[in-house]
Amino acid sequence: MMGRKNMTAVPSEGNKKGSMKQLLKALKPYIPQIMVSFICIAASTVLSVLAPQWVSKLTNEINDNALKHSIDLQKIANFGIVLIVFYSCNAIFNYISNFIMTTITQRFAKKIRGEISHKINRVPLKYFDSHLYGDTLSVITNDVDTVGQSMDQAVSMFFSSACMLIGVLIAMFVTAWQMALTVLSTLPLMLVMLFILTKIALPQFERNQKLLGDLNGKVEENYSGATVIKAFGAGARKTEEFEKTNRTMRKAIFKANSIAGFMQPAMTFVSYFAYAAVCVVGGLLMSNGVIQLGTISAFLIYINLFQNPLSQLAQAMNSMQMATAASGRVYEFLEQEELSDEAGKQRKLLTDGKTVRGEVEFKNVRFGYNPDKIIISDFSAKIRSGMKVAIVGPTGAGKTTLVNLLMRFYELNGGDILIDGVSIKDMPREEVHDIFGMVLQDTWMFEGTIRDNILFSKTGVSDEQLDGICKEAGIYHYVHTLPGGLDYYVENEANISGGQKQLITIARAMAENSPLLILDEATSNVDTRTEEVIQRAMDKLTEGRTSFVIAHRLSTIKNADLILVMRDGNIVEQGSHNVLMAQNGFYAGLYNSQFAGE
Repeated sequence: MMGRKNMTAVPSEGNKKGSMKQLLKALKPYIPQIMVSFICIAASTVLSVLAPQWVSKLTNEINDNALKHSIDLQKIANFGIVLIVFYSCNAIFNYISNFIMTTITQRFAKKIRGEISHKINRVPLKYFDSHLYGDTLSVITNDVDTVGQSMDQAVSMFFSSACMLIGVLIAMFVTAWQMALTVLSTLPLMLVMLFILTKIALPQFERNQKLLGDLNGKVEENYSGATVIKAFGAGARKTEEFEKTNRTMRKAIFKANSIAGFMQPAMTFVSYFAYAAVCVVGGLLMSNGVIQLGTISAFLIYINLFQNPLSQLAQAMNSMQMATAASGRVYEFLEQEELSDEAGKQRKLLTDGKTVRGEVEFKNVRFGYNPDKIIISDFSAKIRSGMKVAIVGPTGAGKTTLVNLLMRFYELNGGDILIDGVSIKDMPREEVHDIFGMVLQDTWMFEGTIRDNILFSKTGVSDEQLDGICKEAGIYHYVHTLPGGLDYYVENEANISGGQKQLITIARAMAENSPLLILDEATSNVDTRTEEVIQRAMDKLTEGRTSFVIAHRLSTIKNADLILVMRDGNIVEQGSHNVLMAQNGFYAGLYNSQFAGE
């Protein structure tokens, strides 16, 4: 099987635009709620724009009365009450808007996670041959969260800022057009800064998402291979590799945040320049009697209101860039090639109580994980019902590949495989999987009870039947020494030995009671004594069933009805153990090399 590689790339310009379009399209179902949020934002903006006018009136009232040495406290109190009402309503509308947008983005993130979960079950196994598991997990967790959080900030902030800019500009021109033009003279400088900084920041955020996937891939690799790393004393080297990736990640984040963080100081600098210009122009206008002091006070507030939306627009664009970078990876995964649709296929063998005989035929099978590199060129064989077929050969000969093709985990490049005369291409994958019971070399224990791990997807099995299965698999005594017996809860599979895990997976196959069996190195993780127990159980289990046994220990398949000897993807010999030994060919060489010491 091909080595797993991280093939995640930085999205191209076309992918960025495509990702943004997909994001906007995905938000269509939430348009009514978004419109309510926008209405609240608009109401909040109106109140924010009107409030400085009352501040202006309050300032003028205080200034005029101060000159007369007489202050109307009731009038000032009324102005204060109006301002309190304005700002209180402003806060309420902002809260409602934020609540709605947070709800929408969390529902959106939940929907995306659901689509990814469904997608994982639809992508072919070849996808995982070319992608690190940790990188895929990063898409499901970090990238989806980034999209949700960034969209939450970006959508409401963008609309709020746009409304505020328009409202403030109108209010400034209505109040004093001369000072409004003074403020607008600083706008080109703000826009140039925003454009330059945004252009520089986007590639950095995209690179961050890719590096985060790489980092998660390293974590997953180091965690899953912890035992091997310790055994071979590779801890220091692996730690250094992780630290190297971690340092690169830190530098990338620092660079991106430094660029993004420069936006706020830049906007502040421009706003201070605007403050100074307004004070100079306002002073000249006031000296000529064109405006009053309250107008200057109002304009100073408007400058702040004008500068804040620009800063928020910059932040919104940063958030949008993060969402675009993360969504590019999310939609890249969601758009991966899926298993072909089989909705129209009907079950051929497991219907109306039919009995599967178990006749299997390989007809000129041709396959390669990469179409340019065929590893099984032309394989044909006929397996009669009830036969125990052993598949042997050196590492890389194609033994596990043959099983993967039987189970339709991969599609053939040519030829066909038939079960009871029916092509597996004409069966739904679910039926093919139901026909075969499997015990793999890689044992998997899931969080849950021992009962759950044995029965897995099987229903209708009584405790008496389950005890019988445990006895046949040789784990009855072990299971009943555990606290709770079959109800012992497995939280950490590290607490169960490799041999016991193998026995439990064998019991799982027994419980499934499928008409055909595949045993891929089923006894590879057990000691010699346990192997004998398992071998007897396997012999009983395979009675009357067509079974395919992959084995490196040739002593375990001496009683096989047919031994297929594979080499470089082809069957080079086939026959019983005695026949193959008599031929003194490739199989005999393999067998004798294993027992040369004896």
